Amino acid sequence: MSLPMSDKAGNITPQDTGSALAARLPTPAVDDNAAARDFLIAARNALAAGRTGEAQEALERAETRLLDRSVPLFQTTTPIQDPMAERIQRVLHTLATGDRMQAMQVLEQAIAAAPSN
Repeated sequence: MSLPMSDKAGNITPQDTGSALAARLPTPAVDDNAAARDFLIAARNALAAGRTGEAQEALERAETRLLDRSVPLFQTTTPIQDPMAERIQRVLHTLATGDRMQAMQVLEQAIAAAPSN
């Protein structure tokens, strides 16, 4: 296990970054191969319970799942434009401000729009 560890969200934006090293966050109780929506639901459950670090980890995993793709050779510099990834970024940025209630509202909207596969 890597250190340092934290159960609080952090190092999301420059404003909430207190260390050059991002703390290791708790792992959400979701299979590593789960769909992005499953990670979003895990983030909601963690956020509702006040486990902001676990919520952040689940959100980042959901975003990673959405950004998995095959790319033609020499076209790897083109960024992905994905509305769901942008929603997840909004949730993360809201979480970085410390406003759990607003983060929960934005997260609920993301879950409602997420594909179920």
